[in-house]
Amino acid sequence: MMKESPSACISLKEGTHIAKVVLMPGDPLRAKYIAEHYLENPVLFNDTRNMLGYTGIYEGKEISIMGSGMGIPSIGLYIHELFNFFGVEAIIRVGSAGGLDERVHVRDVVIAMTASTNSNIVHAFDFVGTLAPCADYDLLRHAVEAAEEMGVHADVGSVYTSDFFYHPTGIANQKAKDMGQLCVEMETAGLYLEAMYAHKKALSILTISDHVFTGESLSAVERQDSFHEMMEIALKTAARSNI
Repeated sequence: MMKESPSACISLKEGTHIAKVVLMPGDPLRAKYIAEHYLENPVLFNDTRNMLGYTGIYEGKEISIMGSGMGIPSIGLYIHELFNFFGVEAIIRVGSAGGLDERVHVRDVVIAMTASTNSNIVHAFDFVGTLAPCADYDLLRHAVEAAEEMGVHADVGSVYTSDFFYHPTGIANQKAKDMGQLCVEMETAGLYLEAMYAHKKALSILTISDHVFTGESLSAVERQDSFHEMMEIALKTAARSNI
């Protein structure tokens, strides 16, 4: 049975709930993997549209993990509902990205302090001027500390959120590189803007799976190993949050 809710895409199963802190990988199967390998007693709370969501315990803290899909329109739908309909206070994105800056290499973890974007979502909030989407400082601080404790190299800075996976000209990536963007991905700016508007907390932690300009890329096995580091940083960040 499902609980009634105002959500169009999340239907809580009877007897389940969503934690105050949610980790969001793009792939719902990765959400399933993280829940089954890292959480104690994970419980499936949603499978509507096969966007799997689980709630369980990590280091004594209740945490939920749910897929977001690809791109701002998809993640924006889910985070809006999580923040506004289900009482979620913080969302941490965990995903892959393509390297842009020469300082960034495959396997590196990038913690997004802020996100530039070519998405029109920035105009949806009727802000007078140009919005600067940024992370929650406390979450960012916890993530940096967790990475250091784990001995994981993490680059902290600005990322570029693109509406295009296959850009027709390629100019956008070059311009983003020229402006010091560490990597390119498709969700972070939308997450940060929704969180700012809802007065909630958000952070994006990324793993570089390939590099746009050098051609470096990870094998399937290497991606799995690198993603474990990102997942653990995110889980430790969630567990240490004061939410």
